[in-house]
Amino acid sequence: MRIDQIFDLPNLLAFIAFVGGWIAYSFVVEMPALAHRGMSQLMNRQREVWMRTLLRRDLRMIDTAIMAGLQQGTGFFASACIFAIGGCFALLGSAQQIAAIVTDLPLQGSFERSLVEAKLLGLVTIFAYAFFKFGWAYRLFNYCTILIGAIPMRQEADAEPDVAEAALQRALTMNRIAARHFNSGLRGIFFGLGYLGWFIGPWVLVGTTSLVILILGHRQFYSDANRCLS
Repeated sequence: MRIDQIFDLPNLLAFIAFVGGWIAYSFVVEMPALAHRGMSQLMNRQREVWMRTLLRRDLRMIDTAIMAGLQQGTGFFASACIFAIGGCFALLGSAQQIAAIVTDLPLQGSFERSLVEAKLLGLVTIFAYAFFKFGWAYRLFNYCTILIGAIPMRQEADAEPDVAEAALQRALTMNRIAARHFNSGLRGIFFGLGYLGWFIGPWVLVGTTSLVILILGHRQFYSDANRCLS
């Protein structure tokens, strides 16, 4: 069955708007002209403060506890994505019932089983993308833990400042990369929630996608948490 036999024009346009909105939001958040005002970049500066404080600390049990918390949070979201993927595959067996339920809603006309299945597979793809992002972030946080262990203690850092600075920069860069992938995975979950609007109708998808972008944009640039770090 060809794609034009599954998606009519409104559904196709809504899907393009969803993908375009996700890409555009990611581009704006990571664009250098605006990134310095966002939560992600502000937290990156705090990561550097953390690493430099770590370098002067005699005991680093606090830092290992922080890294354990980062890994646990990442592992939780990765596990949640696995459960979500399993749930989507379970729903594939009920595609006909879902189509019948949604057809009764006033916002949607005909709703074929093939369209429901295609949308569910799209949702699987989103959560699979998020899982791989979280899985890679978990591994990078693990690497970061090793790099933190390689940072010289304070006495050694005073004796060889260049070596200590190079070790600090390696750990800091790895931590930032891990955080970037974690943020991408979390963004995938948020847009996956917006994607659920498509099961009601194509224009609902456009509305829920716009709502997700507005919420994420506000939290990234104009929230109380952002002002706390500025």
